[in-house]
Amino acid sequence: MTFTQRFQTFVCEGDSITCGVAGFEITARIVRDDCPDAPDERQDGFWPSLYKDAPGFIGPGPNHRQRFAEAQAKAEAVMAAWRKDEWFYCGIVLSVALEGVTLDTHAASLWGIEANYPGSDNAYLTDVAKELLPEALDAGFAAARRLCAALDTSGARA
Repeated sequence: MTFTQRFQTFVCEGDSITCGVAGFEITARIVRDDCPDAPDERQDGFWPSLYKDAPGFIGPGPNHRQRFAEAQAKAEAVMAAWRKDEWFYCGIVLSVALEGVTLDTHAASLWGIEANYPGSDNAYLTDVAKELLPEALDAGFAAARRLCAALDTSGARA
C-alpha cells in the first residue's frame, strides 16, 4: 500500500496526507523549513551565466543570449515570488501510529523542498512522501519492537 491521496496544487504548512500500511497509519505532513536562505543562496547556479566556468552557465550554441535572457527572467520571477512568500521551502515529515497511538512523530523526513514553486503542481511533494515510506515503516516496526520489549520486561501483558 502507498499514499493514494496527494498533496494539493497549493499547500500550506501543516497540510498532510495519510495511508495505512502493515497495520500502521502513516502521515506525511508539510513543515516549513526554518532555514531563511533565499533560493540564490541555497542553489549554486540559480542565476544564469554566460561564463563557462561559472555555476549557471547556460552553455554555448545558437541563441545563447536569448536563452540567457529567458533564464534570467525566469530566475527573477522565481525570486520575486519567493520574496512575496508565494512559495517556500519545506520538509516532508512522516509520522507513524499504531491503533491511534503515535509511535514516532519524525520517522522519516526530507528537507529543502520547494512548495508552491512557480509553475509546479506540487506533485513532487507526494513523490517524496512515497519515497520516504519504507524508512517510516522501518521506524514504526522498530518502535513497536521496543514497546513490546518494554512490556515484556515489565511483566505487563497486552
